Amino acid sequence: MKYLIGVAFVFIIGALAFAGVFMMRDGRDGKPKSGNMMRALAVRVGLSVLLFAIILFSYWMGWIQPTGIRTN
Repeated sequence: MKYLIGVAFVFIIGALAFAGVFMMRDGRDGKPKSGNMMRALAVRVGLSVLLFAIILFSYWMGWIQPTGIRTN
């Protein structure tokens, strides 16, 4: 499960980086702006929601357990 979460974070950060690249490149030199930045940000949001849903489902199935901070 740790690897799945790590890979998901890498993809989320990658989508954010692509959005930044598209923001810097689109609309320069008189070229019309494209929807690439919005698409990359939508992918990032979708991946974040999917990761959250997977974590909730894994907790519900008992595959992961919260550790928390012990209080005595």
